This record gives sequence, structure tokens and C-alpha cells, in this order.
Amino acid sequence: MSNKVTTKYPFTGETIKEYSLYTDKEVDNILIKANDTFLEWRKTSMKERKSLLEELANVLENEKEMYANLITQEMGKPYKESIAEIDKCIWLINFYEKNAEDFLSDELIQTDAQESFISYDPLGTILAIMPWNYPFWQVFRFAVPTLTAGNTALLKHANNVTGCALAIQDIFESAGFPKGVFQTLLASHNQIEQVINNEIVKAVSLTGSEKAGRAIAKIAGHNLKKTVLELGGNNACIILKDADLDKYMETIVKARMQNTGQSCIAAKRFIVVEEIYDRFLEKFKEGVAALMFGEPLDPKTDIATMARVDLAEEVERQVTESVEKGAKVIVGNKRDKAYFEPTILINVEPGMPVFDEEVFGPVAAVVKAKSTNHAVELASKSKFGLGTMIFTEDREEARKLISSIEDGAFFVNELVKSDPRLPFGGTKLSGYGRELSKEGIMEFVNKKTVYIK
Repeated sequence: MSNKVTTKYPFTGETIKEYSLYTDKEVDNILIKANDTFLEWRKTSMKERKSLLEELANVLENEKEMYANLITQEMGKPYKESIAEIDKCIWLINFYEKNAEDFLSDELIQTDAQESFISYDPLGTILAIMPWNYPFWQVFRFAVPTLTAGNTALLKHANNVTGCALAIQDIFESAGFPKGVFQTLLASHNQIEQVINNEIVKAVSLTGSEKAGRAIAKIAGHNLKKTVLELGGNNACIILKDADLDKYMETIVKARMQNTGQSCIAAKRFIVVEEIYDRFLEKFKEGVAALMFGEPLDPKTDIATMARVDLAEEVERQVTESVEKGAKVIVGNKRDKAYFEPTILINVEPGMPVFDEEVFGPVAAVVKAKSTNHAVELASKSKFGLGTMIFTEDREEARKLISSIEDGAFFVNELVKSDPRLPFGGTKLSGYGRELSKEGIMEFVNKKTVYIK
């Protein structure tokens, strides 16, 4: 196995930079540094941590264009979406700067003791294994609450965004966080397994595929270590007969095509009741056709190449097999290296890859439903459970459907999205645990019962 990783600009395939993986000795030293730093970091006051969060937001704001450019170069995201990603990280930081102290305050509970309460103590060093599709946002939404709770963090990022991974460590250190509080690991899979086995690491957070989730959960479970898993999604977008297509079509198109379709919470199955099916299809095709393809660094670009050639090849396989089973392509389905043309399929049914699997690219599977109940039944035919979106003008009818959907999120007249104020996570094979909000900062703390008599 090579000890080198190379980053490439997906739009051209040009090499950006080559990096050497860390040696076993370097990894061990990083672990020791994380543990030694934790022993001091956990003693810092909330006032000090909040001050560091303020400076962290400043660092991102002051160098926003540079970091957005790095994201776009390494994984091909349209530049305007990269800017939005940095802005969202700043929003997240500001949210925890304002609310973390309240979230982590001792919770007093009346008992027969003179004093009893829950103390929220940090666990220690937490390992994060993160994906390439939102290379800053995924990391910051883990790191900011985790560090603010008094833990230290290690990051194993996707190889194709190694520059982002190293930049994020530099950002924390530039903001004044002590060296060792947040460290990036350039490590192989075997090395990461040994990191999880190491007693210094107390828990693991993974955002990634179902396959990766199973592998990491198995290792962590063997070591009796907690995990938070945010895995794949196959979100349904239900279009009911009274949906306002004129008002929401831009949102519906964005729900599938943002980040060139490379999002776990993207709408992937469009389940449309038959009364509105033809009109939906007409407007949806118009919306997809209006997307501007181009150089990712061009601020006008809406949709670009995918992050790697192999990812586009996998989407091509899923579409091809679905067509062989009876699906029909009405828009798109051309691939050139890492480019995959925005694609719409109809006549989609359960049993086809584009219905059953997570399609991580700009492909929309459209399914006709006979009724609202049939639409919900189809939406629920999934091994995933990340989120569902419903478009309707009858909000009371939508409320009645909330308990019928098992997913971790239920959005009405809006695309499923993450928000620092709301918990984020899934059910079924989409994983477990929650990120963001109060629930996110509570994932990696010891909820200690204190009883004084």
C-alpha cells in the first residue's frame, strides 16, 4: 500500500499536491499529544473557550475566499456553494458561542440529598472520520461542540480533501486553540483501526457510507467505545396534489442538484401523486435544464463535475441497471470522466438501484403514486431513514403524516437541511446519534450524577 495521497482538481483531473501519510510513530505522538493536552484543556473556563470560538469565526471570515477556493479545487464544489459552506461554519460557531454555556451547565435535580445534579464532563480524545462532500462543514459541526465541551479531537479526513484537513487544523491553531486540541491524522485504514483500539481515544464520530459505518462500529463496539454515525440517505420528496409548484420548484430542484447531487440529505426519490404528476415533470425538467454547468471556480456555475471519476462511474452503473429493469431516462445520462449530466428517470419502482440505493450524484428518480397514503408507503420502502420532505398547501394534513415517517427529519415545503439550532441524524441504516443543537454537544460528555448529603 502506498504511503502517499494525491489531491486532484476534479474539473480537469490535474494534480494539486501529493502528501505523505504519517508514520506509526508520528500517529502515536499525535495521540499522546491529544491526551496530554486534554488534561489541561478540560480545566479551561467556558469564558476562555467562548473567546476562542469568537476568534475562530474571525479567522474563517477573514480568509473566507481562500478556504472556499480550496474546497472547490479539491472536491469540485461550485465556488458559490463553497462560500456558503464557510458561512454556515461561522453560523455554527456563533451558535455554540452563544449557547454552549447554558447547554453544559449543571442540571439541578431535587432529591432527598442536600444537593444533587447532573454534571456534564468531557470524555477525552474523540476521533472524527469525515467525508469529502462538505469538507469544512462536516468537520466543524463535529469539532466545535466537541471541543467546547472540553474534549480534544483527532480528524481522519477523506484523502481527496487532505489540503482542507490540514487547513482546518491550522485554522483552530491560528484562532488560539492550544496545539493538541485539534489535530489532523494523515493515516491509512490500518492505522485508524489502531487509533480506535488505543485507550486514549474515548469515542468515534463518523460521517460516511453504510459500509464505513459498519466497519467502524464493529471496531469501536469491540472496544466498548461510543459511536455517532451519520450514514447514507435515500430521502423521499413527496409531491402532493395541491403542491405549489410555481413557488417551490426552485427549492425542489436544489434539493436534488445542490453540490452536484453529492449530499446524504438530498432528495433522491421524487414520489409524485398522479393528479399533479405531468405538471410536476414538465416544470422539474425546466428547472433542471436551467442549471448552469461550468468551471467550478466560476461564481455563476450551478453544477459541476463530481468529485472523482469512480463516483461518476458508480452513478452510471446505478442508472444503467435501473434502465435495464424498466426505468426510462427522459433527461441526461451522459458521462465524461468525472462529469455526469443531470439526469431524470421515470417509471421507477422498488427493486431498481435508483429506488433502493443511495445515488450520490445528480440523478432524480421520479415515482408515480396513486394517493397520499400510497406516496407515504413508497417513501417508507427504504432501508435508510435520514429525512423526508413533503410539498403541500395543506399543512394540517402534513402534520398527520409526521408519525407515519420513521426518518430523523420531516420537512414541509422545504428541502431537508442541517441547522445548528436543530438536531441532525437518522434512523435505520442512516445511523444513530445526533449532531448539532443541544443534543449534539451532549453526545461526547459524561452525564455524571452528583449526590451530596
